[in-house]
Amino acid sequence: MMRRLSLGNRLALLFAACTAVVSLLAGVLFSRASESHFIELDQQLLSGRLSLMRQLLEGVHDRTSLNTRLPALQAELSHQADLAVRIRGNDGRLWFDSQPGLPDSPMTPGLNTLTSDGADYRSLSEALGGEGTPNLTLFLDITHHQHFLQRMQRLIWLTVGLSALATALLGAWAARSGLRPLRQMGEVAAGVSARSLTTRLPVAQMPVELADLANTVNAMLERLDDAFQRLSAFSSDIAHELRTPLSNLLTHTQVTLTRPRSLEEYREALHGNLEELQWMAQLVNDMLYLAKADNGLLMPSRQPLALEDEVGALLEYYAPLAEDAQVRLSHAGQAQLEGDRHMLRRALSNLLDNALRFTPAGGEIRLKIERQDSGVRLEVANSGEPIDPALIPRLFDRFYRADPARHEGNSEHAGLGLAITQSIIKAHGGTIHGESAQGWTRFVIELPTA
Repeated sequence: MMRRLSLGNRLALLFAACTAVVSLLAGVLFSRASESHFIELDQQLLSGRLSLMRQLLEGVHDRTSLNTRLPALQAELSHQADLAVRIRGNDGRLWFDSQPGLPDSPMTPGLNTLTSDGADYRSLSEALGGEGTPNLTLFLDITHHQHFLQRMQRLIWLTVGLSALATALLGAWAARSGLRPLRQMGEVAAGVSARSLTTRLPVAQMPVELADLANTVNAMLERLDDAFQRLSAFSSDIAHELRTPLSNLLTHTQVTLTRPRSLEEYREALHGNLEELQWMAQLVNDMLYLAKADNGLLMPSRQPLALEDEVGALLEYYAPLAEDAQVRLSHAGQAQLEGDRHMLRRALSNLLDNALRFTPAGGEIRLKIERQDSGVRLEVANSGEPIDPALIPRLFDRFYRADPARHEGNSEHAGLGLAITQSIIKAHGGTIHGESAQGWTRFVIELPTA
């Protein structure tokens, strides 16, 4: 298979072809213009000499009268070496030929071009007088004209070839210089690896046409770097999260097997292992859920929902827990929207569970629903210690905890609850953000109504 031409070679060949075509067209036009110019000059020259010959041969009607004019005619021809004269009678017989051997010229009036023994001639035939008078034909040697045109055509072809070659070389150099930014992009792309995602293209040194592309590539590298850093941190976090329960299971099992135990002791050991396994299973399920969300596979159903009813059902479920924690629950407002009931309940449940864990005794949790022109606004607020504003954007990161010391034994407390909530809200086309000020922490959800 033939190797594909590089972009630089293609541009060089294109430049060469364009130059060759332009040079050839210019040469052809110049050649045609020169030829037309010479024909016009020959026409004028032969017309002038035809008038002169008519004066010399005025009154000639037969050979006898021609013989009396031959000395003057030959004397005139001796001064014009490039001119030949042929005279025929009205019956077509040859009366006089100053240069025998020249080809016969058409008897029709007008300019003609002839070739004989490597020489070129222009001929002009006219009657000396009216009808029935002898016919006069003038021959003008134009060999030097033709040689000039031939030399010019050879020069044109030589110029076309040399200009095409020169343009190909210059085009290759220009294309190579012009495509240097693309090679830089290729070098940067070739150098990108898991260990090197910090290289960026020098946008200030790029041509205007490539500046946007360079910005796009840099933005892509920035996203890749951020995604890789998140993935590395995520892998480390999930390994850390799974290491503790696995170590607990391993240690508990080893201790259980160190000596024979009663059936009740084995049952208690298995119950302890089951709790750890359930926590790990829930953690894996949550990770699979987030993986589906990251790949756009989280497809919520669309059904009419009365948001105040869903909130009321959740508050009823969390009422005993809130009572035990001495936390007041309240909600206000109502709105209708279309969404997935189970997914939205899970998102709100994560927010309520999070609020209950960080609301001190005697505190309050408020849920507020507002209808807006663009959709529905739902706010979950709890009283308590405010969160550092610098930490709020990170609350939705996986496995992130504002208080790392807190760690209970279920998946909602592994730092995935808010990440799952954000994925559910995004799947519904909405947004969620956090606020914390003046003793209140708020999570605000905005959802489209349809």
